[in-house]
Amino acid sequence: MILSALILIPLVGALLIGIWPTAIASNTARRGALVTLAINLIVTLTLVLQFDISNSAFQFVERLDWIDNLGLSYSLGVDGISLPLLVINSLLCFVATYISNDVKRSRLYYPMLLLIASAVAGAFLAQNLLLFFLFYELELIPMYLLIAIWGGARRGYAATKFLIYTAFSGALIFAAFLGLALLSDTGSFDYDPSLIQGLTLFQQTLIMGFLLIGFGIKIPLVPFHTWLPDAHVEASTPLSVLLAGVLLKLGTYGILRFCVGLFPEAWMKVAPLLAWWAVVSVLYGSLAAIAQTDMKKMVAYSSVGHMGYILLAASAANPLSILGTVLQMVSHGLISALMFLLVGVVYKKTGTRDLTILRGLLAPERGLPFIGSLMVLGAMASAGIPGMVGFISEFIVFRGSFESHAPQTLLCMVGSGLTAVYFLLMINRVFFGRLTAAPDGAGGLVEVTLAKVSWRDRTPAIALVLIIFAFGLQPEWMTRWVESTTNAFLPNTMQTAAVVSKPHSLPPSTETTSLKSTLLGPNYSVVSISSIVTFSPPSDSELPPPMSTLPVIKAPTVLPTLTFSRFL
Repeated sequence: MILSALILIPLVGALLIGIWPTAIASNTARRGALVTLAINLIVTLTLVLQFDISNSAFQFVERLDWIDNLGLSYSLGVDGISLPLLVINSLLCFVATYISNDVKRSRLYYPMLLLIASAVAGAFLAQNLLLFFLFYELELIPMYLLIAIWGGARRGYAATKFLIYTAFSGALIFAAFLGLALLSDTGSFDYDPSLIQGLTLFQQTLIMGFLLIGFGIKIPLVPFHTWLPDAHVEASTPLSVLLAGVLLKLGTYGILRFCVGLFPEAWMKVAPLLAWWAVVSVLYGSLAAIAQTDMKKMVAYSSVGHMGYILLAASAANPLSILGTVLQMVSHGLISALMFLLVGVVYKKTGTRDLTILRGLLAPERGLPFIGSLMVLGAMASAGIPGMVGFISEFIVFRGSFESHAPQTLLCMVGSGLTAVYFLLMINRVFFGRLTAAPDGAGGLVEVTLAKVSWRDRTPAIALVLIIFAFGLQPEWMTRWVESTTNAFLPNTMQTAAVVSKPHSLPPSTETTSLKSTLLGPNYSVVSISSIVTFSPPSDSELPPPMSTLPVIKAPTVLPTLTFSRFL
């Protein structure tokens, strides 16, 4: 029942706050939501501790037949792909609630946040296609209301655009699920790779195309991205944290789980085209970010670019690239949440996000030096500087994609370089220079002193920075939960083998070996490739000298597993 608890705890909290018979002050509602989400986070961490990292199958499975005639069952499960996303969801929902202060109509606001936490957790856990669709759609209305009621000046336009795009996304996904159940031999909505039995390659490609566009809108990928910058600009800071850190991951998770997981053959047929699509998203998002004068819109377009890395890795469809997709989802969730949070603090203290107005915020006495320093760290993490989680995720994405999509990978690397360009432009314009306000009546500039940032505003940003550094310095803390699932995620026909050498002195046997090759540099980290290999040392007559001193190694019986060792 631990999986159901992740769905029910926020849901019960939302109901209690919403229907409490007496009046509730805004701070009381906020504390109630924080307690609810703190319990939810503790339950999530308990799930992590109980998770068997050696088991690649779904764990803690719960199933209850619901509406048999429709094929709808309450079926939940968690594996190495969904587990880190559950943690990100619980963490960032807590952060979004923590930074929500002095909210009007709090008895509606906080239940909506809790409802989003419940719906997203349900989507990541659902093992029935219809159940996933219900949870996928459940988060739509709360987010629409949060933008439409608590958003900026153009909140109505942004919320309506978000609603239309996301509703169309859901319609395509629902149509694909219906087509899959009707055309397959099983006629079931339960998640199972055998659902494609009886489908021709054309039918698989057609259904997968519906899913790809539906989830591509949610991610979003170019050209379906136009709703995202508007939603981010008009949404409040807590909503931007949720939108970038959590809700966009529903799209990337859906592509990985349903497109790659259910239609591997059709996916590989169109993989080169998808890799080029990723290049377009990466480069367009990066170039559009450079052209922005609004800090928040710049970070929003950076999300468009970084989501393209996930599609690139997914298109390669090998165990290393699939690992990269999961790590990039986690990495982007943490970094984008940090960047939007810091932009929100700047806006709160200055009243603007305009890059043509802001100057000198790193001024030690009168500016925001601490926030500026964290912003520099966030930009470094987003640009993939070693020592931070962004480097780990992008390195694995590029390394896993290069072999099958070399030109596309190289172009996406250019996008990574452009990330440094636009964030350096923002930092140079906003945080360096002389801290002044608008010209006074005499035509001069008025020096200003900004209000100090309280520890209440600093704490969540510091926590995110520490996590970004922790996973960057010790990536094994993150990869160990994911590897078993990503290695077993693809059919055997899509996996590649590796050959590992062994000294001649070993007897014929099946041994577990570890080959360490320094891929990240001597001062950074070590990549371990482990596999079970059958060794058959030859006799002297089998091979001429000097080759008789070397063993003949048969093909490995288990796909190699990539892990990151302790930071050196």
